[in-house]
Amino acid sequence: MKIIKKYFAVFTGLFVFLIYLTTLAPSVVEIDSGELATVQATLGIAHPTGYPLFTLVGHLFSLLPLPFTKIYTLNLLTAVWCSLAAGIFTYTAKIILDNIVVFQFQVKPETKSGGKNKAKKNSAADSNSLSELKKYLAAVFGGLMLAFSKTFWAQGTSVEVYSLHVFLMTLVIFFLIKAYIKQRSIDSAKLINEWSYFAAALALAFSNHMTSILILPGIAYFYFEKYRFGKAGFKQILFMLILFIPVLILFYSYLPIRASQNPVLNWGNPTDLARIFRHISGSQYRVWLFSSTAAAEKQFAYFVNNLPSEFLASSFIILVGIYYSFAHARKIFYFLLITFAATVLYSINYNINDIDSYFLLAYIALAFFAVFGAVALMSVLKNQRYVYSLPASLIILFIGVQIFINYKNVDESNTYSFEDYTKAVINSVPKGGIIFSYEWDYLISPGYYFQFVEGFRPDVTIVDKELLRRSWYYRQLNTDHPYLLSGMMSDVDNFKTAVAPFESGGNFNPGLLEQDYRKVMTDLVATNIDSHDFYIAPELFDNEMQKGEFTLPHGYTIVPELFLFKVVKGGGYVPAPDPDFTIRFPRNKNKYMLNIERLAGSMLARRALYEMQFDKVEKARMYIKKIKQTFPDYMLPRGLEQVMEN
Repeated sequence: MKIIKKYFAVFTGLFVFLIYLTTLAPSVVEIDSGELATVQATLGIAHPTGYPLFTLVGHLFSLLPLPFTKIYTLNLLTAVWCSLAAGIFTYTAKIILDNIVVFQFQVKPETKSGGKNKAKKNSAADSNSLSELKKYLAAVFGGLMLAFSKTFWAQGTSVEVYSLHVFLMTLVIFFLIKAYIKQRSIDSAKLINEWSYFAAALALAFSNHMTSILILPGIAYFYFEKYRFGKAGFKQILFMLILFIPVLILFYSYLPIRASQNPVLNWGNPTDLARIFRHISGSQYRVWLFSSTAAAEKQFAYFVNNLPSEFLASSFIILVGIYYSFAHARKIFYFLLITFAATVLYSINYNINDIDSYFLLAYIALAFFAVFGAVALMSVLKNQRYVYSLPASLIILFIGVQIFINYKNVDESNTYSFEDYTKAVINSVPKGGIIFSYEWDYLISPGYYFQFVEGFRPDVTIVDKELLRRSWYYRQLNTDHPYLLSGMMSDVDNFKTAVAPFESGGNFNPGLLEQDYRKVMTDLVATNIDSHDFYIAPELFDNEMQKGEFTLPHGYTIVPELFLFKVVKGGGYVPAPDPDFTIRFPRNKNKYMLNIERLAGSMLARRALYEMQFDKVEKARMYIKKIKQTFPDYMLPRGLEQVMEN
């Protein structure tokens, strides 16, 4: 029993880790997984805001002689971070409950001494009424509830910066609480030491993700509530900044140092002060920040509607905890409320699809409220026979239900769809082929990993149509594929000249910029088509080509192949490879897998229709049969259904 009490947080984190292992992705998943794994494995530069700490620690972990693939090793690291976060959260919750008196506002004394002493006595009585076992149960409940909430759990299944982010956020809160509860003078060397740990943790958090700024309002409340606005308090802030700033500079200096060495993935090429600032501040994403009240309303509605699925039956306990913390630990109540509000208000004003992870700090705040809720519910029980067994049983029930229901939503253990699709697309292209696409979520990002880390078909060049809008991307293309731009450097230079004022926030000519951009796209085909097979991805055909925003060189057209359109000259029949590929889908497909199914199914259907145009019925049937076998949910055009019926 003593061992359990001493290492309860460790056991909590270990239990979480073992469950996480069963949901861990074996390969890349959607969105940024492939890019971030590549950055860690090759010491590259990630998309803004750069995430230097994430990159460096991930690279060191990838060097461990573990008997796994690089991607599984890096996925494993995310499970480690989230499990550690759960353990730290649990330990911090117990500290808060042990010092609940510290977080109460003292009742105004009725007399100079009597009233004040009575308030202290009542506070102590409230604290002592919480038995040790109740505190442990409540802390463990909060830690497990957070760990198995849907979005938090998802961070522990595959490569993503938010796994390290939640670890560092819980670490910052831990050191903040430790520093706050010390009752010594502000000039105490020991107290300065406590705040120095906090400052170092906060610097590490900012070295990973700039949204760490969302915890600052709550920190400011805590700090100035304790020390007011006196000279000594500001002196201590200066001391913390002396520690904070050098740590931040040290880690972010990685960006220009590594960028100057031209890594295979060099997002933003942050080699000078202007580029470094744009990269760290994420300036290219500001267009989606505070864009409109309608966007904020949409994101807020999503947050509210999604909230019950995060915590399920535990949502009621959170509500109880909000009331209980307000009544018995009002200072921590305000800290959590401010942190929650700051996170939600910022995040709902970021108009992106994958917004869930931006709410993580708010979920951490709610989990602390749940700790108080568990205490409140246990305090209601007066019957000594059930005072511990019933709460423990309910905790097991609530957490068990949450694990059971959320498991299927986060389970990535059989996710090979993105690996299979990416490899199938690349393999459909002959040696030296060029793919022009902007399927970032399930082709370009995974492609970075398989080509540059695993060495899968590096002869194929994938060009991101959207990144061609950025001047730094041409440097990366020259590094990775020196031949690609050799015949069109004058057009590239013209575009880079036109885009420079746009990137720096100056006045620019939008008409000239768009004209030069379109010319670059067309010339990319024209200067490479004679020496390399050139392929257009379906999303580019369906959108930009249909709108006239991208045109092929004169005399060229496209024909559908397996997954892509091939650029050809003339109108004769063009053979295509047989659909000899495998794409594995798990039982529960997410929206990205459904998009793969839709894209691949539509391309095979187009190829079947193309075969029918040349009276190659058997060939058409081969593609239709493949659609039915691999993409059974794809709805075939009526004409192709009839081909199989005849």
